[in-house]
Amino acid sequence: MEIFKYKNGRYTLYWTAVYIIVIVLLAALLMQLYEGGYVSAWFGSFIAALVALMLMSVPRSIVVTEQTLQIRCLLDITEIRLSEISSIRAVSRKEMGWKFPIFGSFGFFGYFGHFIDFKRFRMVEIYATEWGNFVEIKTIYEDTYYVSCHERDRLISLLQERSKK
Repeated sequence: MEIFKYKNGRYTLYWTAVYIIVIVLLAALLMQLYEGGYVSAWFGSFIAALVALMLMSVPRSIVVTEQTLQIRCLLDITEIRLSEISSIRAVSRKEMGWKFPIFGSFGFFGYFGHFIDFKRFRMVEIYATEWGNFVEIKTIYEDTYYVSCHERDRLISLLQERSKK
């Protein structure tokens, strides 16, 4: 079993700080405008639920076993059987420019969730804590996953080696 840990990128930390500052400022503004009414309570509850969901979905590690690739988040594991992988390749930052989050995070604790690829008009899943060092994993079911990994060359060679078995 090989484990590849995620590391937060500099821009991820900046974007997270910006989002938190905006949320705090909006909450303060709502408290001033509505003096603790139901709108403020609704906003506070919604933001607390959203932040909790994002924190639970942050990718933590990529684990490659003899038969599977697992993308482990705090409360979720995405598992791909190595026998179902059709292609693996490194992807440049430029190629990732056409991805837009549909249900996921773009910079708030990372980049993860379901994204639409406007260049090819398809849905993809991204699991990254930095916007770089991407590996594209396609399955025989035409699912596409993008993961970020500091040791992407080692991850690619390991997946190619084990998926051939």
